[in-house]
Amino acid sequence: MPITTLAFDGDDTLWHSETHFAVTTDRMIELVAPWIEGNLAVDALLDVERRNLSIFGYGVKAFILSMIETVIEVTDGQIPSAEIHKMIAWAKELLDHPVELMSDVPATLDAVAGRYQLMVITKGDLLHQESKVARSGLSERFDAIEIVADKDIATYERILQRHGISPSEFAMVGNSLRSDVAPVVALGGWGIHVPFHLTWALEHLENDDLGAHALTAAGLRDVPEILERIGTE
Repeated sequence: MPITTLAFDGDDTLWHSETHFAVTTDRMIELVAPWIEGNLAVDALLDVERRNLSIFGYGVKAFILSMIETVIEVTDGQIPSAEIHKMIAWAKELLDHPVELMSDVPATLDAVAGRYQLMVITKGDLLHQESKVARSGLSERFDAIEIVADKDIATYERILQRHGISPSEFAMVGNSLRSDVAPVVALGGWGIHVPFHLTWALEHLENDDLGAHALTAAGLRDVPEILERIGTE
């Protein structure tokens, strides 16, 4: 069946995100350098984030809470309180950072407008994601915007059922194989992977052989042509 609904991820698909997290991680590495080497500090942060994921979820607040916990652990509690306060300021910077669209976003949305029902499906902190959608200037281009705690099979299934969309008529575009492609393909939909040069380690997928319904685009600009190919299969 032809694609009738096209959904886009937000972070690192429509607008930049991970680059800002990477800058903050570099700040943390510098902060704890007297106690621990940089690569070990990053490994420790990932371990804490993995441990906290089911409690804190995704987003800036979860990131900074895990970072604070990491810094306390790797310094054996020796980190001064002033440095903790500095990290809270980093979080505020991330939350207030201007939304920077990917270069091909306007042209891609122009190319698919009127041909598909368009959605944004993005995960993370509700308040921050709502703010980013609003500040992006893109909200009026979409028929629906879904902000979710996680992107798993059950989440996509609920969204599709709520909007009356058959999985076979649905395509999801995003930079994460784990969150944007694999769950949708598992439901019988189409996933279009648009890789970004930075991907959070916890978004990596060990087995990237997801079948014929998982496609890769060199960039957002290639999405309309990929959809055309799907429509002829």
